[in-house]
Amino acid sequence: MLGDYQNVISQFDFYGRPIYIERFGQGHINDTYALYCASEFEPPVRYILQKINLSVFKNPEGLMKNISLVTGHIREKLISQGKDPQREGMTLIGTKSGQSYLEQDGECWRAYVFVDSATSYQAADRPEKLYQSGRAFGRFQNLLADFDANKLTETIPDFHNTAARLKNLKGAIQNDVCGRAVDLQKEIDFVLARESDCEVLTGLLDSGQLPLRVTHNDTKLNNVLIDNKTGEGLCVIDLDTVMPGLSLYDFGDSIRFGANTAAEDERDLSKIGLDMALFEAFAFGFLSETGDVLTALEKQYLAFSAKLMTLECGIRFLTDHLNGDVYFKIHRPGHNLDRARCQFALARDMENRMDEMTAIVGAIINRPRV
Repeated sequence: MLGDYQNVISQFDFYGRPIYIERFGQGHINDTYALYCASEFEPPVRYILQKINLSVFKNPEGLMKNISLVTGHIREKLISQGKDPQREGMTLIGTKSGQSYLEQDGECWRAYVFVDSATSYQAADRPEKLYQSGRAFGRFQNLLADFDANKLTETIPDFHNTAARLKNLKGAIQNDVCGRAVDLQKEIDFVLARESDCEVLTGLLDSGQLPLRVTHNDTKLNNVLIDNKTGEGLCVIDLDTVMPGLSLYDFGDSIRFGANTAAEDERDLSKIGLDMALFEAFAFGFLSETGDVLTALEKQYLAFSAKLMTLECGIRFLTDHLNGDVYFKIHRPGHNLDRARCQFALARDMENRMDEMTAIVGAIINRPRV
């Protein structure tokens, strides 16, 4: 039942006797398993066991240090608030030798407590789910507001440095290793016309006007566990990209992914736009948890951050298309170009709706609290 995983499992400090393991989830990076452990007088307990993809995460020590620090801080805060840290936070299971992960035979493994009776959703079929996602990511910011982000390792340098992403695009245009640039002038011009936008947030961070915070950096709806009974967002999962950054990165990328009216690779650009109901739902949830945490300047740039993160994602897709599709997996010729065009169409729609987006954020901020 445990097969080739027996040796790995035996080195973690699980409660009970491991009896069964199976593949779990829809992740595309790490190998994830559900492990069942039995005890004499209780139902089996489940754990998550993961093999870390070292081709993606090349610094497992820094990665696991970040996760240990962040989950430990959240755990202490939840306990102080009288909440269940194993249900409303991620709980690492260490090895029997006291390490946060196992490094063996060129592989790295880690384990978490399994959060039962909760589900992660791939898409928001109604605004309530995005509202709960906003609350969960807002609570993540709130719980870590007093954590010194300088303690974290930048495991993926310049991950949301839009100016650096633009520099990479310019290099890809100049090198043009696949001879594709000649057909992309419209897309290239779209980006270059917004060059000044790419330096706004990093400039405010460098000048000390925006605070450095702990950021999740992968704020998709499917990285929130939602309680099966109450429908409430329980906790944020998939902490591999937790790093120092800006709260605006997390807000903006959530909107980019969650409030698009079409798929991320939609070819019919007429279908692409910002769903204002979903934008408002996420913003309301996010600000309900961060209203007393974010600075006035952070709140001022929330709407802009959605456009910037969308533009940045499009830049990354276009860069990869020019470089020969070496980073993002593609499923058809021109897939990354389709993705880039989709992001640019969404960014354009956000530009057209920026006043409306800003007004919605302002109305939420000024809404009387119950």
